Amino acid sequence: MKNILLSGVKNFRYERKIFIEGQTIKTVEMLLKSHPAIFSEIYCERRVNSLYFDTLNFQNYFDNMDGVSKRLKVRVRWYGNLFGAVEKPNLELKFKHNLHVGKLMYPIEAFVLKDGFSTSIVREAFRRSSLSKMLEDYLMGLQASLMISYTRRYFLSFDRKYRVTLDTEMEAYKLTPQRNTFLCKTEKDTRNVIMEIKYNCLHDDLVGSITNYFPFRTTKSSKYVSGIEVLYA
Repeated sequence: MKNILLSGVKNFRYERKIFIEGQTIKTVEMLLKSHPAIFSEIYCERRVNSLYFDTLNFQNYFDNMDGVSKRLKVRVRWYGNLFGAVEKPNLELKFKHNLHVGKLMYPIEAFVLKDGFSTSIVREAFRRSSLSKMLEDYLMGLQASLMISYTRRYFLSFDRKYRVTLDTEMEAYKLTPQRNTFLCKTEKDTRNVIMEIKYNCLHDDLVGSITNYFPFRTTKSSKYVSGIEVLYA
């Protein structure tokens, strides 16, 4: 099924991540804005919220840990308030094939996120949406496993080849199939920043001119994996 879904991705890109410990967002922003590539902010800061789905045996998590070359993440993403009416959510299938990253997005029907939330609520939103029968059947076999929320800022280089996002104040919630109260969660992380550098595969030969300017190392970093490891330990 994973390979069938993967075949629908037309445009892959590279993503490089840098986990920056013990630095304020202001410090990282100043460093980014002093970069020779001349980065400027392109969107308003906003809160990003994601509901992640996995198999009962957490296959997507273990694929990441085992370094499987073709990996999949399934999530529903929306922006703004975390709780309450979730308006204009999108189902996202994010694929990673070795170093290449691709994404498929599908608008789904609105739903409500509040105490007592269960996987069945989002499944019903899937059923009411215009998804293929094959995709809907695949989603029915998954469970909501984790919820993540963070603040994101967006920057673009002057030549428009490299986009950088800065993620802060991340918090994660453990989810169970039935009646969630959202009490099992991490504290909001105010001490670290996650930088992601995203660009077309054609520009990989020059990405060193972007990453080498920062006094931080690129790392393997997954918000989903980190949340699972903290909350399911």
